[in-house]
Amino acid sequence: MLDEGDDPRLPHRRVPNCPVPLAHLHELGVLTWKLDLEATSLLEQIRSERGYLYSEVLTLCRESTEDFDAKVQGFFKEHTHSQEEVRFILDGSGYWDIRDFDGKWIRFAVGKGDMIVLPAGMSHRFTLDAKNYIKASQ
Repeated sequence: MLDEGDDPRLPHRRVPNCPVPLAHLHELGVLTWKLDLEATSLLEQIRSERGYLYSEVLTLCRESTEDFDAKVQGFFKEHTHSQEEVRFILDGSGYWDIRDFDGKWIRFAVGKGDMIVLPAGMSHRFTLDAKNYIKASQ
């Protein structure tokens, strides 16, 4: 992605665009699934197999999130976690940015039905897209 511009909610694609194959994200350790929100058996299977015992729902939108701008800016600051970052997108959309092996940012869009797992220690950041809304569970 281009790391330029004032508004992180825009796609920031290179010109010409340089698509990154999903297989490359997997090489970096990112796990991905596309799940049907109505069929929860696969979600429960993934949670069981990976030992995810905790779940909470996070909704980000200007109309109902206290300190919306500060929260969105906080998620967009590059950071890491000592454990996996797990998100299942229930509604809305946004962008995850992760660091490649050479330190360059890779941006990928997430939307309703996407489940992603970032490995522990991976540098990343998150931002909403121009719709300013996402609802995700952990």
